[in-house]
Amino acid sequence: MLNEADLRQAMPQALLGLNVDWPYARKHGKVRESFLLRDGRRLLVTTDRLSAFDRVLAAIPFKGQVLNQLSAFWFRQTSDVTPNHLLDVPDPNVSLVRECEPLLVEVIVRGHITGSTKTALWTLYAAGARTIYGHTFPDGLVKNDKLPEPIITPTTKAGPGQHDERLTCAEVVEGGFLDAKTWDNVQGAALAVFKRGQEVAAAAGFDLVDTKYEFGRAPDGTVMLIDEVHTPDSSRFWQAGSVASGQPQHWDKEFVRLWYAEQGYRGDGEPPTLPEGIVAETARRYIALYEGLTGRTFEPGAYPAGARIASVVRRWL
Repeated sequence: MLNEADLRQAMPQALLGLNVDWPYARKHGKVRESFLLRDGRRLLVTTDRLSAFDRVLAAIPFKGQVLNQLSAFWFRQTSDVTPNHLLDVPDPNVSLVRECEPLLVEVIVRGHITGSTKTALWTLYAAGARTIYGHTFPDGLVKNDKLPEPIITPTTKAGPGQHDERLTCAEVVEGGFLDAKTWDNVQGAALAVFKRGQEVAAAAGFDLVDTKYEFGRAPDGTVMLIDEVHTPDSSRFWQAGSVASGQPQHWDKEFVRLWYAEQGYRGDGEPPTLPEGIVAETARRYIALYEGLTGRTFEPGAYPAGARIASVVRRWL
């Protein structure tokens, strides 16, 4: 594990963007850059940007490498459950994947009633709602209670400048987002991957509380798991057993969200600047989660300058 001095020293280098002059089709995301190659493959380059709210980005050193390598670990852990798009990891920050068209619906699987944002299950439940995203909840639940069975709350993938649209499972088919057969397959795969994730996390001393999955369709029609899987950005992890104290210990970006909430910030207006100590602790938790889940010591590679990434791309042309 890197110590706090190592993490603070890395802060000025934390990658906020890539300046790569590249002739192939490129997409910009909040936390990664995507380069389409010539033969149905795509390079995904992670950065150290963390999105705590819709419009809040912060730089967390080594975050990109944790997300990239942890996703690769989970793709291998779940490849017997559902196909995925991973082909290779040629660099700590880079994944080579199959090109496919993302489905219009993202799948959120929830194992607890929790959350701190205004669209979270607990926020809505605490405000008096008992039917939320098509699911009915009984009276008497307490924040962070485990649900009898994991539930799915689908959402659309938001366009630039837009918020995600929350859907019920019925609305996915009724609204024409996916046909019934595809949606049944996606739900089954999502619940199976979540179950595997809970098992692996529990063996490592963590609770996998909830997560977001994206699926895509390959040119041959195969529906597969894509994007990132069970990372501190896409999933909520708690220290196993810590919820009993009423204060679950977070190993994910909820740690940053809660810090903002303590400052009175909920995602509107100008956010306060993250203190160096919070940045270092966030990086420490991300790395600790990686090491706990994989059983490997995190060994950071060099930050990927544009020329270095370009050389990685060339190797795959």
